[in-house]
Amino acid sequence: MALPATTHEYIIPKVGSYNNLKLQERPTPQPRPGEVLVRVHAVSLQYRDLLVSNGHYPVGRTENIVPCSDMAGEIVALGSDVKGWKHGDRVCANFAFEHIHGDTNEEILRSAHGGQADGVLTEYKTFPAYSLVGIPDHLSYEESSTLPCAGLTAYNALNGPKPIKSGDFVLVLGTGGVSFFALQFAIAAGAIVIATSSSDEKLKLAAKHGAKHTINYRTTPNWDDEVLKITKGVGVDHVVEVGGKGTLPRSINAARYGGIVHLIGFVSKDDTDFDLVKLIIVKSVVLRGIMVGSVTQFKDMIRAMEANPAVTRPVIHKHFKFEDAIKAYAYLESQAHTGKVVIRVLKH
Repeated sequence: MALPATTHEYIIPKVGSYNNLKLQERPTPQPRPGEVLVRVHAVSLQYRDLLVSNGHYPVGRTENIVPCSDMAGEIVALGSDVKGWKHGDRVCANFAFEHIHGDTNEEILRSAHGGQADGVLTEYKTFPAYSLVGIPDHLSYEESSTLPCAGLTAYNALNGPKPIKSGDFVLVLGTGGVSFFALQFAIAAGAIVIATSSSDEKLKLAAKHGAKHTINYRTTPNWDDEVLKITKGVGVDHVVEVGGKGTLPRSINAARYGGIVHLIGFVSKDDTDFDLVKLIIVKSVVLRGIMVGSVTQFKDMIRAMEANPAVTRPVIHKHFKFEDAIKAYAYLESQAHTGKVVIRVLKH
């Protein structure tokens, strides 16, 4: 297949709003030694993408960034010295292309797609060959595009220094992308999941996917007390905390003594002046910040998904066309979704 001379990509000329997204044309990039060129089929959106677009992301470029971190596509050209890949291979790129294994660092942070480095909301993009991961045969490009950030963040949370085990209680806040993946990985591990949401309809879907207990935090504002009742006063082993400052006190209270609260996001609009330090000390909880994960962890996650295909299939709420990227951002902002919002880049 002959490659086109030009490719289309979105940029944010100046942060402030996703409505500033601009579609532009440029020459199709050519892979350098050690790189591959990928034809992007699908891109999934993160809450982080909203923060980058409006300038509220704590680190990143403020002008002319190509947005988005999560994609799936096919290899269409290889640079010299590339081994282990061939034309037509279906791949995802890791969230931060320099995060191969181990802990993160400043160099890794600078390589994060769609924030510090140019992202993937484009038709063609080159990647270092070592940053790519093959995607499972049973998943579509759209499903696979949800894995690099949401999927890997959830997997890293539950399989960190103290991995999840059968019989553990796991509390997931909300039914967004990370939370839904955490629910699925917890079920695959034989854990018991408690899910919260402000929507009974979303909770029904969470229950359908294996959540044993559900709590509507609008009708049950003291949801941490309800979690303690469910666990007979003990608390949960893991909390997947995506709310931030507004929900953190209740998440800590819902955890068992010595439990782990995985700090992932800050989507909650609530605020608090609660004495967190005192609560953390009393409960002896571990607060663990999660910055997605490495290529090594990504490969481990893929093996786990291939071993449990029925319960780990990504949940996609809505698809959008490439030319409707702004509408996709708006839909994500509305929080009407359960699971993921995906942009189809390649027209099938």
